[in-house]
Amino acid sequence: MKKIMTCLTAFMAIALYLTNEAYAQVGNPYIHDPSTIVECDGKYYTFGTGGGGLISEDGWTWEGGAVRPGGGVAPDAIKIGDRYMVVYAVTERGAGNGHKSRVYMMWNKTLDPDSPDFKYTDPIDIAGSDGIEDCDGIDPGLMMGPDGRLWLTYGTYFGYIRIVEMDPVTGLCKEGSEPVDVALSCEAPEMIYQDGWYYLLATHGTCCDGANSTYNIIVGRSKSPTGPYYDNVGRDMIHGGGKLVLATEKRLIGAGHFGRYTTEEGVEKMSLHFEADLDRSGRSVLAIRPIVWKNGWPVAGELVKDGEYGIISERRGYALELAVKSIRMPGGMRGFGPQAQGAAPVAMEDQKLEDVIGTWPEGNIGLRIGADMFRPHQNWLITEVPEAGGYLGGAYYKITIAGTDRVLAATADKEVTTLPEYTGGDEQLWRIEMLTDGTYRIMPKAVPGTDEQLALISIGDSTPTLGKFDFSSDNSKWNLRKH
Repeated sequence: MKKIMTCLTAFMAIALYLTNEAYAQVGNPYIHDPSTIVECDGKYYTFGTGGGGLISEDGWTWEGGAVRPGGGVAPDAIKIGDRYMVVYAVTERGAGNGHKSRVYMMWNKTLDPDSPDFKYTDPIDIAGSDGIEDCDGIDPGLMMGPDGRLWLTYGTYFGYIRIVEMDPVTGLCKEGSEPVDVALSCEAPEMIYQDGWYYLLATHGTCCDGANSTYNIIVGRSKSPTGPYYDNVGRDMIHGGGKLVLATEKRLIGAGHFGRYTTEEGVEKMSLHFEADLDRSGRSVLAIRPIVWKNGWPVAGELVKDGEYGIISERRGYALELAVKSIRMPGGMRGFGPQAQGAAPVAMEDQKLEDVIGTWPEGNIGLRIGADMFRPHQNWLITEVPEAGGYLGGAYYKITIAGTDRVLAATADKEVTTLPEYTGGDEQLWRIEMLTDGTYRIMPKAVPGTDEQLALISIGDSTPTLGKFDFSSDNSKWNLRKH
């Protein structure tokens, strides 16, 4: 019976994953007001309102188990040197207290509750509101700037959003630093830095109302960490401005509590919660999406959906294809000379798989890059494989020639080929991530005989292979064109 229940649980998880089009995480990703994701000893952690949080081995499947004492609401976390700083807020609302709230800070050497070094320091009061002033001192966020300066943001709808500089050694407010009002009509502020700009991301709309929540993430930017912060049309966030980053996504309702995680140059993720997942009893769930920078603004990127695609090299705009003989379509040059009178034009059929597959070899078939003609040997079916695990924010995919079992695979000599059938080996599974410029990185889960992290690259206009990913080179980047 236990085995049957385990299988059913796994099946239900996969079914939910497919229903949600991979926007929410899998496992038990139930959390509200998640902190920025932090990595510790090969695992990912995020903390939520009420204490505790989630842990993930791979960044895709999440389970409970993270430990954060103090309770309270809307925590945030950051690694500074060899320590982890965790902040959270406690509200004292009630008769006569208005929006009296305090922000507390703790340190820990590790986030792993099973480690012998796991021990939080006593919480220290670092900021907040007195219940009278125009601020509600909760929803703290942390950011370390490129100059090593540490900043704390906090606030909700019940007053101003504030920013104050912190001491990265003590975790206390820096001596002489006073909170600055920078925004209004939002909450859960979080600062990030990019290319000379400080960005203030916050959550707008109504929260805590399940399927009726209108939460959405907005952004403004400034050349100074203390503002003023303006949106894309010049509205000051202190007057209600803010450019939309992400809102409700179909059956995932109310996006809020932004966090940023940078994997490496060109690979960035945003963490958040959706107020209600309609396929999970309307519970609040963790979600992770790519960050794309568009005209100097962060927007939510897309996860790859199952479908047929041309895999197009950014280097030249040519398509990844089987190295087979190209079969000509019927008909020659048309449209020159006298035209037949009264003859109506007729739509020609696309070249079909059955028209050409008989000319292909039966064994392994190599690859090349050629002009995209929307032909069967260029038509790739990309399919999620939820049972194969994943990486931060995404699942692995198999990539086959549409209508066949022929699968894209990495080889032991660090090349790419296609095999006649899919067996589920790691060399046949692919990590497909949207990059910050909107292109994609395509990486095998594993390359036989090596632990190197290699990516699909173009070493010429017509030659695909595996090599080190380089965000600065178009050789490493691909586009997916819907076929």
